[in-house]
Amino acid sequence: MLVLVGLMGAGKTSIGKKLAESLKVGFLDADHEIELAAGMSIVEIFDKFGENYFRKGECKVIKRLIKLEPQILATGGGAFLSQEIRDIINLHGVSIWLKADLETLWERVSGNSNRPLLNELNPKLALEQLIETRYPVYNEADITIQSTEHISHATMVRKILHELKKKHIIY
Repeated sequence: MLVLVGLMGAGKTSIGKKLAESLKVGFLDADHEIELAAGMSIVEIFDKFGENYFRKGECKVIKRLIKLEPQILATGGGAFLSQEIRDIINLHGVSIWLKADLETLWERVSGNSNRPLLNELNPKLALEQLIETRYPVYNEADITIQSTEHISHATMVRKILHELKKKHIIY
């Protein structure tokens, strides 16, 4: 199982779908699976029950999904912060951090109301604070792939495949 981690806007879902297509394996999006299981959107879950409730459900869903191999799994931005989830990923897969700078992420996510952690008075500052707190944890990923503002999905997939081959994860 290849597990994509990183902040919102890093491209986990869009790159994950292209990577799965390239490797001829399935693709799963943890956030989508959480919404299916809950019968409501992530924004609704946050509004009605709070982030802690969401994180518990997220952990349950990822524990279930990680065993469905071979797959590409895109996780939500906060999933990898959980030591339990990092341990599960390390046991069953390879973590790939799609790393992007603030301006790249901001260009991709600004104006999107489906990002509950950015529903703040100053959403760009909130995103910057997420970078400061989360990047040290994302740095524990097995592989880091730098994403830039105008990089194509095909180039990102090539970069991931190159790193996987270098580490003898795929041939």
